[in-house]
Amino acid sequence: MTTSTLSIHASTGSGRLLGLGVLARRLAAVVQAFKSRRDMQVLASFDDRMLADIGLSRGDLRDAVAQPLWRDPTAVLVTRVRERRSTRLPAAAADYLRRLDASPTGPRTGGRAAG
Repeated sequence: MTTSTLSIHASTGSGRLLGLGVLARRLAAVVQAFKSRRDMQVLASFDDRMLADIGLSRGDLRDAVAQPLWRDPTAVLVTRVRERRSTRLPAAAADYLRRLDASPTGPRTGGRAAG
């Protein structure tokens, strides 16, 4: 009878510790979200050209700040930059190939004119 009482107390204690751990992680996430929002002011001070250089737009900043206060806005920004980078490379390659095909000498292979 004593062992079952001890095991119940032990499981209750570990449950409280688990709950405190979850609470601590959530609190840390909220604190990080507020720090990131403060850092967003630096990005907002950039002009449009500077934002474009890093793959962002004013609309991206507005969308990130529109997230709930407890959510980290940088997740939105990272997603937007990744989306643009994944579409930009294939588009740039296709543009390069179009320009190459439209050149007066025609497409080139190995540094020599195709023929």
